[in-house]
Amino acid sequence: MRRDGEVLRIHRFLLFSRANGPGVRAVIWVQGCSLGCPGCFNPETHPFVGGELVSVGDLFGRIVALGDAIEGITISGGEPLQQRRPLLALLRRVRRETPLSVLLFTGYTWEKVQRMPNAEALLACVDVLIAGRYDASQRLARDLRGSTNKTVHFLTDRYTMDDLQSVPPTEVIITAEGEVIVSGIDPVRY
Repeated sequence: MRRDGEVLRIHRFLLFSRANGPGVRAVIWVQGCSLGCPGCFNPETHPFVGGELVSVGDLFGRIVALGDAIEGITISGGEPLQQRRPLLALLRRVRRETPLSVLLFTGYTWEKVQRMPNAEALLACVDVLIAGRYDASQRLARDLRGSTNKTVHFLTDRYTMDDLQSVPPTEVIITAEGEVIVSGIDPVRY
């Protein structure tokens, strides 16, 4: 079942989003984060238990099954880089086997990310990295940055700041089952 032996603990897999990066994107929120930024919009993603254990192969299959309906994937959390090894396995497959773009959110600073094991390989699979812990005292809620201390790193020429500025700040999705999903960089609270 596990094609490459790696498993990610995910909180949610959203098939289609317009508020989590340029174009229509699939979004993966990983489960687990030890950073605990005060004011985080996704505190339910912090525990390292819960969520769904998914093999990299199965998750990759879910992504490619969406075909041309998406332009790329967005990885958020939780903290994706606290599951670096399986994340890298997934992103390598996405980069090698699809034309999809990759946008990655992390609470780690750019400098810290660059010092992580396999950083070069990981960053080679990412088009845009948004780095830094959320700081409620520096709230921004635009350009896909929650706070002004977050930094944006364009690792390929696929996107520009204009592309990020065109992303809607909020979306509300009502699933066929009646579940309400609110996401984006400036989500409404209900």
